[in-house]
Amino acid sequence: MSPASGKTTVKLLLVEDNPLVLELVFRGIEHVCDVMVAHDGGDALLKTVDDPPDVILSDYKMPGLDGRQLFDKLRSREKTCHIPFLFMASRADIEERLRPLVDGVEEFIAKPFLVKDLVRITKKVVDRLHLEKMQKHAARPGIIQGRLEEMNMTDLLQSLEMGQKSCRLVVRKGSEQCQLYFASGQCRDAKMGKIEGDDAVYKVILWGEGEFEIDFNAANESTRTTTTKNTTGLLMEAMRLMDEASRDAVETQ
Repeated sequence: MSPASGKTTVKLLLVEDNPLVLELVFRGIEHVCDVMVAHDGGDALLKTVDDPPDVILSDYKMPGLDGRQLFDKLRSREKTCHIPFLFMASRADIEERLRPLVDGVEEFIAKPFLVKDLVRITKKVVDRLHLEKMQKHAARPGIIQGRLEEMNMTDLLQSLEMGQKSCRLVVRKGSEQCQLYFASGQCRDAKMGKIEGDDAVYKVILWGEGEFEIDFNAANESTRTTTTKNTTGLLMEAMRLMDEASRDAVETQ
């Protein structure tokens, strides 16, 4: 299984009129996607119409054209109506003015926020879009290939869950191989040699290098259910086990 040639990236437009916030957010997310910036809603509208990004991360309150007006104008244009949004806004503005915007809005990020939390939320959306772009540009229909060094196991599982994908995920590292089957984003079967179910997932999540192949045509090859948790539950338990192992290692030193 050879990785796909070329590298697919996600292009994000960051819209923020406060220079300090713009710089902080830019520095936080520049490592997870290609970031363009716009200093207000009008600037963002022109840049989006000229060169549509894959996703927009926008402040709500801005002089002139605010985030809601920017959203409405882009949704009314055929070329830009599909672009997903993430909004940064106060809790009051989210509940009173933005919450009804369900279609097209991926996440609401409440102010004040920690940059690390914003990065985590944004990265989940970017990873899902990255996976969709890889699928669209795949050399073989319905099959995505890549390396764990570019997209790790946690990112893969979260992306498949967010996208509600049904597929077979095969991961290889040296002579080891793990097969995982997903139905609507939930990992229902996993097998690595003689290890199955939750334990197989916990082991493969630790892999930091190797190759993966996602086959959307092979989703129904397995009818078994060997896992006992949903995808989020498996990831959370894997993180807990890793933290526990790290604490034990420190205590034995």
